[in-house]
Amino acid sequence: MQKKISMLIMTSIFLSAGCGWLGIRDRSNDYLLEEETSIIVMPDGLSYDLIEDIFIIPGSENNKTMSLDHEVPRPNPASVNTFEQIVKIQSFEDRRWILVNLPPSEIWPRVRGILSRNGVPSNRVDGARGMIDTAWINLKSDEEKLHRFRIFVVPGIGVGSSEVSILHNHAELGADASSLWRQTSDSDDRGREFLELVANDLATASDFSQVSLLAQNIGGEPKVKEVFVDVDEPYIEIMLSFDRSWASLSYSLSRGGFSITDRNRTEGTFITEHKSEALVNQTFLSKWFSFGSKDTESEVSYKITIKRFESKVHVFIRNLDGSYLTIPDATRLLAIVRSNLS
Repeated sequence: MQKKISMLIMTSIFLSAGCGWLGIRDRSNDYLLEEETSIIVMPDGLSYDLIEDIFIIPGSENNKTMSLDHEVPRPNPASVNTFEQIVKIQSFEDRRWILVNLPPSEIWPRVRGILSRNGVPSNRVDGARGMIDTAWINLKSDEEKLHRFRIFVVPGIGVGSSEVSILHNHAELGADASSLWRQTSDSDDRGREFLELVANDLATASDFSQVSLLAQNIGGEPKVKEVFVDVDEPYIEIMLSFDRSWASLSYSLSRGGFSITDRNRTEGTFITEHKSEALVNQTFLSKWFSFGSKDTESEVSYKITIKRFESKVHVFIRNLDGSYLTIPDATRLLAIVRSNLS
């Protein structure tokens, strides 16, 4: 028994010694002995494009340094749309569209699959515009005319969302496939029926994992941009009309924890209250332990302004008296507004 114990002890010692005991040199720290070499110089007349640095570290465009007493802010609450699978039909004025809280790169192949499964041939596909034109088709409900549909898949207002809209044209039998598209639907009912068909298929889909790598920029640029850096006052840029932006912003404020106490559509202003948490009587030890600190909530009033431009609007947030907020506070509040736009 004593021999077995001794053998086990010796075996464990030899194993702990690693490869060095077997005469194999440990090279794990050899990289520490490496020295920087000079750049390769190619003789004249030879191309050197293929041996340039592949991973170039870019220079820093922002050399601002944070103060020593800077505190990392708490993360913003997640948008209510983040964990919901939303497929719904929305309408505004004379427009109607499907809202899906998934990016166009996932919706684009799904829409093309819907057309394929229903035997609807595509006559033209324009990925840059997010546009699919169907060929002329016969409908069982109307065999006296030919029908075609133009489908748009574009980025939505919400973060990582898409909007799918339909344009319908009809013509007499024997119509030319290259005839020009009219800018409005010939039949609102036909367009709505086709839109509902697409919406139902998207809503019943159990797997949205299909992604088109070629459709990363499908449908053009995003409609909403956060302009938070290198500006005196952060703002949100919305590439939509004032009326649509007003409705979307009103919806976002109601879902983002803002209480609207007054609004003036003519001036484009909202007077709101928002609860902000503050940590009072905080000491060094209280950051690690619970004593000596208490979370308190206070309602603060803000003035949110929509500034109109020709084809877009800018959204600003300030104190109730019109004075500027600090950039971190303005950025945090605008990020909450942005995450709930729809």
